[in-house]
Amino acid sequence: MKSTYFLALSLLALAACHKEAEVVPGPTTSLHLAFGSGALTLNPSGYAPLAARLTLTSPLSGRLRLVVHGRHGTASDFTQQFSDEGTAHTVPILGLYPSYANSVDVQLVNPTGQVLADTTLTIQTGPLPANMPASLVTMAPAGTALGGDFMLVSNFSATDPQIPLIVDNYGEIRWLLDYHGLAELGQLNYDCGISRLKNGNFCFGDKTTSQLFEVDVYGTIVNRWSLPNYTFHHEMYEKPDGNFLVTVNKTGSTHPDGSPTNEDYVVEIDRQANRVVHEWDLKQCFNENRHALEPDPVDWLHANALLYDPSDNTIIVSGRYQGVAKLDYNNHVLWLMAPHRGWGVNPQGQDLRQTLFTPLDANGQTITDTAVVNGSANHPNFEWNWYQHSIQLMPNGDLLLFDNGTNRNFIHNAPSHYSRAVEYRLDPVHHTVQQIWTYGKERGEETYSAIVSRVQYLPAVNHLMFCPGYQVPNTTGLGGKIIELDYSTKKVLFEMELSPANGFAFHRAQRSGLYP
Repeated sequence: MKSTYFLALSLLALAACHKEAEVVPGPTTSLHLAFGSGALTLNPSGYAPLAARLTLTSPLSGRLRLVVHGRHGTASDFTQQFSDEGTAHTVPILGLYPSYANSVDVQLVNPTGQVLADTTLTIQTGPLPANMPASLVTMAPAGTALGGDFMLVSNFSATDPQIPLIVDNYGEIRWLLDYHGLAELGQLNYDCGISRLKNGNFCFGDKTTSQLFEVDVYGTIVNRWSLPNYTFHHEMYEKPDGNFLVTVNKTGSTHPDGSPTNEDYVVEIDRQANRVVHEWDLKQCFNENRHALEPDPVDWLHANALLYDPSDNTIIVSGRYQGVAKLDYNNHVLWLMAPHRGWGVNPQGQDLRQTLFTPLDANGQTITDTAVVNGSANHPNFEWNWYQHSIQLMPNGDLLLFDNGTNRNFIHNAPSHYSRAVEYRLDPVHHTVQQIWTYGKERGEETYSAIVSRVQYLPAVNHLMFCPGYQVPNTTGLGGKIIELDYSTKKVLFEMELSPANGFAFHRAQRSGLYP
């Protein structure tokens, strides 16, 4: 429920001043200060209870700066500087704590940062929705610069609708979207989850309505895109040109014998025209009869992640039950990253065995052990990807992914498991692959996630996020872990546990700011 309050800010020309303006839920509060007026609306859309919108007019031209005071000392204060030069200002206040009288400094500053005037607001928020995960920071911030102050979590602890979160480094929820009050998204199921667009808004696909949505920081729907003849699952990915790549089911999709299939199409959506402009039928490029990992003929591929490679105008697709493949716009396989067992000729007549990578050891020598090549054994310097998620290209072109490790080496019901973040160096000319970096095997079961999960490289600080999300053993129950590592040393710099009642913490968690 939104609440609107009115305030006036004292803005004395050429001199800074300070007034305190308290804004709490209840009757409208009017503040009569000497110059300027404005309004504060908590949860203006009705879907973002930890966000407010501030609108004000100032007699002096300047820019607004917000300081949201943290609950963990000055180190937890959050500052946001806007570029809204002028006398009319409308800005979002993000990062409020739930069930808390939040103290927010509002400052008018000139281009050099000098404070022309300021005031302090007290914004009282309500409680969190039901079924939010409990968090436990097992390694609190302690002097080391991290890759950010916040994590965007595609939370799976709540259903009908799912509720995305932004969590800070102290384990506190500081933003969320709750669509219980919106019929269209009242049963939101965003699968891989929510991500940020280049314009600062958020996007997600919804399995329930099979539409794609763009929403602002308040959760207000800005745009929606339809998928005629298709239904959404898993991934919505923004290309550099603004179009979307989407993993979909196609209505009426079958194998040659007429039996049904799903999760084996990718489409490109023209964002402006709201229409499909390209389709990849993954049955045509993969080998739909390969069941080396799973016997299911319907969900034989399970496409779960996408990315676009601008270096050669191609897409890279992760198929959980097959491997990772690079495809061109003619749906031809340029390379395959997978154990060698079971591959053959695809329906287009392409021999996929010729597209597979040959593994190299740490010295760059070919691994000739057929058990390793086929995937039934590991090499000390190399392991294949098993039921992988969350593919990403590193700045140098290496492939980073979350290796879940499910049925590793084709062993079902193994007595122990582990998941890894792993970086592979691919040579598509010579069809070789070398394992460059990995983390997680040494943690064993304590970071094993059979499904979902996320990796993320942070080039600005040379850190890596390793985020197993499903039924990971935690101090209090099951859930997920968000782990930030120094890439060079593999030292753990930050670790947080999220433990929801259902044991399903998130599909993806990643570093992301409150503001774009």
